[in-house]
Amino acid sequence: MFDAAVTLIAEQGFSSTTVEEIAERAGVAKGTVYYNFASKAVLFEELLQHGLELLTGSLRASAEEALRRDGGRVEALDAMLRAGLEFMDRYPAFTQLYVSELWRTNRAWRSTLSMGRRDTISVVEGVLRDGIEEGEISAEIDVSLTAAALVGMVLVAALDWKAYQPERSLDEVHAALSLLVRGSAGGYLSPT
Repeated sequence: MFDAAVTLIAEQGFSSTTVEEIAERAGVAKGTVYYNFASKAVLFEELLQHGLELLTGSLRASAEEALRRDGGRVEALDAMLRAGLEFMDRYPAFTQLYVSELWRTNRAWRSTLSMGRRDTISVVEGVLRDGIEEGEISAEIDVSLTAAALVGMVLVAALDWKAYQPERSLDEVHAALSLLVRGSAGGYLSPT
């Protein structure tokens, strides 16, 4: 139901998408949707939460794997960039919805979206703080703003890639963003 609902809502908008369409696209009975979700709004809120949990888990797992391979914090950040791009490549409709919903402040699911955003960014913040403590990353950075910027960079780059540069491979997009994280475009993550 996740893929069906997210894709339909991305294509048609929340208001124009019916529960019947979601059930049909998911290959389940309409009653199954209502059995699991009290309303379309509850369904959408839980889908946002589920998608953000998947993204956050993917970022966390990729950072931990990079560190297990004896990588440093910059390598962990780079691994998270790639994991974010892979997630967004796999779930482009979710990415589109997530970015569009970030701008809407009057939705019933705003607090769920805010908490999910906070959790995702906190994973990046943790890696940045550890990198500062270990002297790998400059102590001059603003950790919370840098973490939000890195997450935002991946979101916007993924949307641009899919909409305007689909001929590029995931490896090419990752390599371009990796240069930024590794400091090749200004060194803001390098210690001073």
